[in-house]
Amino acid sequence: WIACTNPAQSLPDQGKVREALAACDFVVLQEAYADTESAAFADLLLPATSWGEKEGTATNSERRISRVRSAVAAPGEARPDWLTARDFALCLGEQLGRGDAPRLFDFAAAEDVFKEHVATTIGRDLDIGGLSYALLEAEGPQQWPLAAGADRGAARLYANGQFATEDGRARFIPVRLVTTAEKPDASHPLQLNTGRLRDQWHGMSRTGKLAQLMNHAELPRVGLHPADMQRRAIGAGDLVLLKSRRGEILLPAAADSSLKPGHAFVPMHWGRRRLAHAGVNELLAAVVDPVSHQPELKHAAISIARAELPWRGVLMRQASGAAASDTVLDWERLLSPLLERFAYASLTLAGREAPLLTLHLAHAAMPAAESLEAVLAAAGFDAAVLHYKDQTRGIEKRATVEEDHLTGIALLGETAAAGWLRDAMFSGQSVEHLRRWLFAPLAVVPMDIPRRGRIVCNCHDVSVDEIAAAIVKGSNSLERLQTTLKCGSGCGACIPELNRLVAVAPAGANPEGRPVAA
Repeated sequence: WIACTNPAQSLPDQGKVREALAACDFVVLQEAYADTESAAFADLLLPATSWGEKEGTATNSERRISRVRSAVAAPGEARPDWLTARDFALCLGEQLGRGDAPRLFDFAAAEDVFKEHVATTIGRDLDIGGLSYALLEAEGPQQWPLAAGADRGAARLYANGQFATEDGRARFIPVRLVTTAEKPDASHPLQLNTGRLRDQWHGMSRTGKLAQLMNHAELPRVGLHPADMQRRAIGAGDLVLLKSRRGEILLPAAADSSLKPGHAFVPMHWGRRRLAHAGVNELLAAVVDPVSHQPELKHAAISIARAELPWRGVLMRQASGAAASDTVLDWERLLSPLLERFAYASLTLAGREAPLLTLHLAHAAMPAAESLEAVLAAAGFDAAVLHYKDQTRGIEKRATVEEDHLTGIALLGETAAAGWLRDAMFSGQSVEHLRRWLFAPLAVVPMDIPRRGRIVCNCHDVSVDEIAAAIVKGSNSLERLQTTLKCGSGCGACIPELNRLVAVAPAGANPEGRPVAA
C-alpha cells in the first residue's frame, strides 16, 4: 500500500524497485495523480486530495504548527488520506470480527485525528498537550513543545540544558569521516551528484504539468566540467551514456564550469513519464548512513561516454486557448507509454499561454515504422496538413497548421531545422512566410525570426537573450534590470542568476556565448 510517495521514480536502484513492484501480488496506490510512475504498477488506485483540497495542520522547520484549511473542494471521488485509512480499517475490522474497530477508529473529522496525535505526544520532548484547533485559530501558529498549561511554545529546545535522554545529558556520537558510500575507480571515474532544480519539486507530478515552470530548465541533462567534456570529445547537446554499478541511462550533455573536474550533476526530477528510462535514480545505490540511517540518494560513481545513435527525431506540438494546457497534457499522456520503444526519448514542456510539447528521439538505426506511426498519431500528426516522405533516405516530415500559424512539426531522420522552427512557433510566424522552408534541412535561420532563448525569469517571461541585450544597453545591475525588464521583481527566485549574468557578461556578448546586437 503506497501513499504520499512515488517509489517507481524516487527510490534508488530503480531496477530492483520496479522488479519488486511487478512481483507484488496486489499493489494499492493512494495518489492525487493517475499518471505517476508508480501508477503503472497499481492494481487499485485510490484518488487522494492534494494540498489545497484538504485541511489539518502543517509544521515548518521552525517547529511552528499552523492550521491549514482547504482552498477548493476535492474533485471527483478524491478523499483525504485519513478518511481512506479510517474506512479501510472499519471494513477490515468487520471482516475480522473486531467489534472494537469503530471505537479504535472513531474519527469524524481531521480534528479528531489531530486530537489523537496530541495525546501520543504528552510527556515526550515534543509534548503538544496544550495545543488544539481552537488555540491555533484564536492565536495563530504555535511552536512545539507546548504542554498543557503553558502560555506559549518553546522558541528554543533544550535551553535549560536538559535533553530527551534518561539522565538529561546530550549524547555525542563519534563518527568516522566518510565522504561517500561509493568510491570512483578506473571503470567508474566520475562522481555523480544529484539534486533539485530551481522551479521543480520531486518527481514533477504537479510542477511538471505547468509549461511555465519548465522554461528555465526544459531538458533533463547531465552537467559536466568543460575539461571533462573535452577529454571525452563530448560537445554540448551530445547524447552520452552514463553507467554505474547498477544501471545506465542516456542524457544530453551540458557544460557547467561551476562543477569540479571529475564531477557530474543530473537533476532528480525526471522519470519514466518523460524519459525512456527511470532517470538518475536508475544509477544510485540503496545505501544509508550507518549512524543516522539517512539514505544517501545523492551520489554514485559513474562512467560517461558519447552515445552513437545516428538516427534522430523531433516532434513539436503547440496548443493555445483556454484548454491549451489540457490538450498538451493529453498528448503527453498518449506519448508517455511509447518512449521505451526508443534508445533515447524525452518529453519536455515549454511556453506560457501557448504551451509547447517537444519529443526528442534517438536510435541506433531507423526505428520500426509501427513505432514512428504510433508517436505521430499520439501527437496528433495523423491529420497533418503538410507531409513529406523520402523512403530511400528514411526521412519523413509532417506539419500541422491552424489559422495561418504552425502548430506542429515532426522531423524524423533529419532534424537540422528544429531549433529555429521552435522559435518560429513561439513567435507566431505566419505560415505564408514559413511554408517554403518548413521541410528544408537548414540549421541556419533562413529569415528574421525572434530567438526565444532560455527563460531566466518565469514570473515575467524574460529570456537570457533579452537580459544580455539590456546589459549591453546599460542595464548592468540587478536594480536596472528590475526596472527595464521587471525580471527579478516577482518571486525573486531568479535574482541569484541575474547577479551572475551581470557579473560575467562581457560588453556586446550574450552571457551564454552568443553575439547580441546593441
